[in-house]
Amino acid sequence: MRHVLVVDDDPSVRDVIDNYLQSHNFQVSTVADGPAMAGVLADRAVDLIILDLMLANEDGFDLMRGLGARSDVPVIMLTGHRHDEADRVRGLELGADDYMVKPFGLRELLARVRAVLRRSQAPKPNSSKNLRRLRYRLAGWHLNMRTRALTSPTGNTVKLTAGEFNLLTAFLRSPQRILSREQLLAASRVHSEEVFDRSVDIQILRLRRKLEVNSSEPQLIKTERGVGYKFSAEVEML
Repeated sequence: MRHVLVVDDDPSVRDVIDNYLQSHNFQVSTVADGPAMAGVLADRAVDLIILDLMLANEDGFDLMRGLGARSDVPVIMLTGHRHDEADRVRGLELGADDYMVKPFGLRELLARVRAVLRRSQAPKPNSSKNLRRLRYRLAGWHLNMRTRALTSPTGNTVKLTAGEFNLLTAFLRSPQRILSREQLLAASRVHSEEVFDRSVDIQILRLRRKLEVNSSEPQLIKTERGVGYKFSAEVEML
């Protein structure tokens, strides 16, 4: 059973999500604040976190920032303002894998939970041929597809969110080719409901900050104005 941690200060919301996900064969833990969330994460493995950004006594964005620094568990953030795009963009920048706006339907929540969990699973090789194609080398960087580990030229490991990993993989499979925003959106699968084309730009920004020497003057991920983006470096498959 996959373990989902729900962080929300509204006990009625926690109970509804808890009961619904358990009825669909998920193990669920529910907490009301950051310290309790940290306690669960320290005590047992968690496969996904559903995090309300509008907690009564804490800043959900601070919790998101802390999660990104110490964990690669995927996060679905809950927001209370349908038209507040700034909150959604900020949450995605901090590493959220998806978002939902309250009030939301439980069937949609279940679908998003399953989708994020599918995307967060590491690729599973099924043949010796695939085993030989599980590593990429790019401008001194190495990406291990089996472990999802990105290693810098200096040997440091850089964490990638599920969306960043999928997006980088799309670039590495089509190096030196222009990919449209639609292609990259489908590859990263950040969101599928509202027209959220800007989410691709946010993912690109985050990747540049991790890969580029100077993210304001990118040399690896180039912008092709009005068309899309191109990964300009040579890519080797190891």
